[in-house]
Amino acid sequence: MSADYRTVLLVLAGFTAAVGVAVCLAYGLWRFLGLALQASATGFGPRTPGTPDPLIAPSPPGGEPARPAYWARQMWVDALAAAEAAALTVWDQLLRHWLGELVRGRLLRGRSGFTGEEADHVISRLVLRLIAPGTAVAAVLSALLSSALLLGVAVAFAAQLALVFLVALAGLLGGRAADLLWKGVRGIRMKCPYPGCYRPFPLAVHVCPGCGAGHRELRPGRYGALRHVCRCGRALPTTALAGRRKLAALCPHCGQGLPAAVGTTRVVHLPLIGGTSAGKTMLLAALLDGLAAWSRESALTVEFASAADHRDATTLGRQVDTAGWALKTQGGQPRALMLLVGRGRGRLRRQRLLYLYDPMGESLRDADTTRRQEYLAHADGVLLVADVLASPVVRRALRDGDGRLAVAARPADLGPVETYAGFTGELQGLGGRRRRLGVAAVVTKRDVLDRLDSLPRPGDRPVDAWLADIGLGELVRSLGHDFAEARYWAVSARAATGAGALESEQRRAAEPVLWLLSRTGLRVGPRAAGPGGQRLPRLPRPRGPRSAAGAVGTDGSGGQDGRPGGPGGAAGGRTAPDRSSL
Repeated sequence: MSADYRTVLLVLAGFTAAVGVAVCLAYGLWRFLGLALQASATGFGPRTPGTPDPLIAPSPPGGEPARPAYWARQMWVDALAAAEAAALTVWDQLLRHWLGELVRGRLLRGRSGFTGEEADHVISRLVLRLIAPGTAVAAVLSALLSSALLLGVAVAFAAQLALVFLVALAGLLGGRAADLLWKGVRGIRMKCPYPGCYRPFPLAVHVCPGCGAGHRELRPGRYGALRHVCRCGRALPTTALAGRRKLAALCPHCGQGLPAAVGTTRVVHLPLIGGTSAGKTMLLAALLDGLAAWSRESALTVEFASAADHRDATTLGRQVDTAGWALKTQGGQPRALMLLVGRGRGRLRRQRLLYLYDPMGESLRDADTTRRQEYLAHADGVLLVADVLASPVVRRALRDGDGRLAVAARPADLGPVETYAGFTGELQGLGGRRRRLGVAAVVTKRDVLDRLDSLPRPGDRPVDAWLADIGLGELVRSLGHDFAEARYWAVSARAATGAGALESEQRRAAEPVLWLLSRTGLRVGPRAAGPGGQRLPRLPRPRGPRSAAGAVGTDGSGGQDGRPGGPGGAAGGRTAPDRSSL
């Protein structure tokens, strides 16, 4: 009896296994796979246009207004959602549909597995109950086999995603490396030119031209390797080489607009250092006209970096043209006047973004006020504006008539030695780079100095030797010791500005800036003066009657001048300044 029982069990087991394998291979496995793959495809997102995708996390308020790159996060989220949808489908089909509804709810009750109707004959109901275990086995086999196949698909798909991620990551790192290398080779260091900020930054805020949103991370990163997609749908390039330079840029610290060249051109910071009424602003007007004069005669190219710079320079030029002098610098920290100075044309052109700072003389009088001039920490050179008429040593050497001329020239409040001593220590403390910088010492008010009989004239010998002759050898020695290189000029900014300007004097006024630019690798102008400077021709005497006060030419603010001029002026002629060429 026991043998018959075992035989019956073996027959039933074989029948159940056969039914299970047959149903699995013929139907169950493919049913499980088909439904799992369909659910997996549906898990990638909604199929109804216009409906929100629950898999996409909303952007946090105030965050970057760009969509994260698909490869950075979303593809992993979608892949996990698809895998989860497939697994849940297999589990649901096994427990709910096959074992619950089909086997227990229908076959074991003698009901058709397809229609759910109860069989009419007792034998039919018995057959249905006999194939129920086989169907359960088919369900389990189908679930296991389909899970194994789906796991293989998932592993292969994950490997492809990992490859895509690595390729995108390589592109990201390559893009960043190329951008950093390009900036490093060109010496590009971005710094804000506005008062109260002056802070360096690695990346400007770029404004989307479509919606005006500010992008703080517009570089290869998690928002895209080659481009970022703004929330308005506009694609924005992520590198300067790809066209990022064409977008409007803002300082990330103060939010003020920056010229387009800030992120693509090496910046050269040049402060004009001098006492009150030393002639810094007049020298600034003269060197602007001088750069324009050099651009007409050489490969030099000069243009304003922004409309605001053009407006400021035009205002300064109008003051000089109408009043004959520049108004005294007012306000606190200066805004840099920005110029694009270059050489050549087209792709071979080399450029520098020149920041010119014209601070008040009072702001450099002591350590506390000098320490607030944070732009000095970024200086690539120094323009020292020296009014020797303010030096006590020089004033004591003047005889009566020359003394009156010096007073009428409105000398600075401090002599050049005292001015330099007041700021040089703080310059070293702010930037720590003084010994690597060049200093261009510019003696101003040369039209007055040429008329003094008590002093040797600055055009008769090299300027540094002339400074030593008049008792300012201490200044020459200090500049030579404290800076990597020093050069000297004597300039009359009055003779270089206005409608009757001498073009030769305009070019000379620009030479200190061109020499400092040449130290950054941009040789765009004349051969730099030697250590002793260049011998200068004497300026022509002014024609016409003097004013009642007997005032003579001066580079200082508010001074008056009988301008050298007239048809019988010096050789080289007079030219009206052409500031539009800037």
